[in-house]
Amino acid sequence: MTPTKATRRQLLQSGSLVLLLGFRQIARGAEILAVRVWPAKDYTRLTIESDSEIKARQFLIADPPRVAIDIEGIDLLPALRELVAKVRPDDPNIAGIRVGQNAPGVLRLVIDLKQAVLPQVFTLKPVAPYQHRLVFDLYPQKPLDPLEALIAERLKDQEPKSPSPLATAPTPASPPAANAGSDPLGELIAGAGRRTEKAPLPSGQTGSARPPVKPVPTDRLVIVALDPGHGGEDPGAIGPGGTREKDVVLQIAMQLRERINQQPNMRAYLTREADFFVPLHVRVQKARRVQADLFISIHADAFFSDRPQGASVFALSDRGASSSSARWLANKENAADQVGGINVKAKDAQVLKAMLDMSTTAQISDSLKLGGAMLGEIGSIGKLHKPRVEQASFAVLKAPDIPSVLVETAFISNPDEEVRLRNPVYQAQLSDALMRGILRYFAKNPPLARNRAI
Repeated sequence: MTPTKATRRQLLQSGSLVLLLGFRQIARGAEILAVRVWPAKDYTRLTIESDSEIKARQFLIADPPRVAIDIEGIDLLPALRELVAKVRPDDPNIAGIRVGQNAPGVLRLVIDLKQAVLPQVFTLKPVAPYQHRLVFDLYPQKPLDPLEALIAERLKDQEPKSPSPLATAPTPASPPAANAGSDPLGELIAGAGRRTEKAPLPSGQTGSARPPVKPVPTDRLVIVALDPGHGGEDPGAIGPGGTREKDVVLQIAMQLRERINQQPNMRAYLTREADFFVPLHVRVQKARRVQADLFISIHADAFFSDRPQGASVFALSDRGASSSSARWLANKENAADQVGGINVKAKDAQVLKAMLDMSTTAQISDSLKLGGAMLGEIGSIGKLHKPRVEQASFAVLKAPDIPSVLVETAFISNPDEEVRLRNPVYQAQLSDALMRGILRYFAKNPPLARNRAI
């Protein structure tokens, strides 16, 4: 039967519709591969991973606080309903999630909030193990001040406790230091950390008779920023047994924090205390905000084969990498932002990256001294991959005013070292060694009064 003019017109219009929308979108919507929620005090991230790019629009509603998000190109699927179950009761930002079909091909996601937030919504192209990702970052409108939190934590530790049989006699108050007026942090903590008794040595499980290390020679609070690498969307390297780098380095950092906090005049600050992603430049920014005296980034290396082994320590270089392997590792670690996912359109990120490209000769010199002290102690508990501190252009070491090192604790790609990294006893030995390295560095390089701006 010959088609009429009206029929031909309908077919042409249908063909135009296919050209406008694309056959793939008419045939089906995007396939949802995974949904993930990463809660943290800093911010909460929601990720929807799909096999093709999807778009979203957001609407903030003040009372009660919630975010409504319309996602185009998908229908309500069981995978999206999983988001509701993935919200944890202790999430500091999200109270709950509701999902519903707002219109054909348009899904509405409503996020009920516990506090006012500043949302960022952006997409990420396929990289590493991921395909297309739609990311929702919910930042608290009133973020926690890390320096205030650190001081409050320290003051809480200084509160009088009920006496016990093991309690020692109180130490008489020390007179104010001559440079206290130039130390704003020292004034805020009102003399906390000015005790004069000898600091207890870290709880060593190495069995080696290492000479004792004296307490840090200072009358003010010393802050050490610990940076557990990777986190959240970025698992880091994965060992042959499935061990994730982001997990073991966080465990080691927490053990090291305990040892630092046992010192009468020291406090540790972690750039992340949970499993969430922190961009490289933000890690440095966090350390500067708390006026850290040292910055130690903790990692567990990986290579193409399972043969390499041993720990390494790296400092920043402004003259090129000290070896091809150091250059390769720096390039790999600097790619963490691509895997973890940052909003490249955010203005703050561009400004901060420009500010941190100001490495100084003094910072690099001090970093090499710190790295040497730590390398010597790590070598007392295990094999070293290289007997000297290596250098390369690591983005995370670019604080211009903080001695900074990156410690590769072991090769997680080596089956034997992967087993060691998972062992709490080895983690304790490593933490003890890092603590001794910190104290030995300060023994020769006493911390000065703070005179830089946050």
